Amino acid sequence: EAKRQEKIDEYADSMMNPYVAAQRGYLDDVILPQETRQRLISSFDSLRGKRESAMPKKHGNIPL
Repeated sequence: EAKRQEKIDEYADSMMNPYVAAQRGYLDDVILPQETRQRLISSFDSLRGKRESAMPKKHGNIPL
């Protein structure tokens, strides 16, 4: 049981952190908790004026 717990702890230390995910490209950035509010505000500000363009329809619906 001690060996099992040791392996669990080793895995948690080496794999269960945001830096591993960032290193593998799953995340864009790792930020500190105190930076979260400011990052969200600036991200939403940059998206405020963005307008999504509608994709043109390639095919209409035909009556069946």
